[in-house]
Amino acid sequence: MKVHLLLIFAGIFIAFQSMGSMKPDSVIRKWKQEFTTGINLNQSSFSDNWKGGGTNTFATGWYLNHSASVQNNSWRLASDLQMQVGFLQNRTQSLRKNVDRIFYEFKAGYRISPKWDYYGSTNFQTQFFQGFEYNKKNSAGIPVDSITSSIFAPAYLTTSMGFEYHPQKAFYTRFGIGSLRQTFVLDERISRAGLYGLQKPGDNIRNQFVFQFLANVDKNIFENVNLKARYSALMDYFRFGVSNGIVHRFDANLTMKVNKYLSTNVQAVLFRDYDQDPNWQFSQILSMGLLYKITK
Repeated sequence: MKVHLLLIFAGIFIAFQSMGSMKPDSVIRKWKQEFTTGINLNQSSFSDNWKGGGTNTFATGWYLNHSASVQNNSWRLASDLQMQVGFLQNRTQSLRKNVDRIFYEFKAGYRISPKWDYYGSTNFQTQFFQGFEYNKKNSAGIPVDSITSSIFAPAYLTTSMGFEYHPQKAFYTRFGIGSLRQTFVLDERISRAGLYGLQKPGDNIRNQFVFQFLANVDKNIFENVNLKARYSALMDYFRFGVSNGIVHRFDANLTMKVNKYLSTNVQAVLFRDYDQDPNWQFSQILSMGLLYKITK
């Protein structure tokens, strides 16, 4: 474990050392930053004698995104923070989550040609609140709510080095030939259940040496309509060529800006990780709400 931690810190150290060796013209150029936050609200209600069918619902959500980047003739640096949480309550059910995510990535890319970079990156993902599998029957056949996730259970830390290809401004792809993926499960209730690929129940960390492939699109497809899409695949070198050795994740986010303060958002996630579930996992959210954005 100590060796793996040393590799992580070495990767982070190399990235920051690279920043320190930037050419003088990069100091003059300021970071381009974008900060966005907003609140979404959805509500529906029906009278008790409503014959059309339906149930009273209330949903609310909050999100915060911050991105920053700087480029010069030698370097491409990027920082990306995404936080999102939302809750839904039906009349017949308790308050439940419908979205929960913490994501941060820092990348330093050194240009080796107009379209190719050598890069180092650190990526971290987890969630804010506990997640449950509802109405799961226990050994006595009684429906209970079973905890399946929590903050830092799991949490994923991926440190990667490799090559990044930039054929155009709105698209890039990465080939992380040297990547370390760490899975943390720091909630004892979940670690004892042996979830998320832990070697044995009670473990708190799992280390994987993986190949990372990533493709990213960020493009304004129409006026006031932006599409962000990101596909990543992590291939375990020690299970290479085996289907259950690959983690797939596809995120798509379509934002339609109504005016300066209102926006509509469609978000979809398609995910497959055999250490969680052998089947594909899918989520989709449509929301409309208040938007506050700062660009500098």
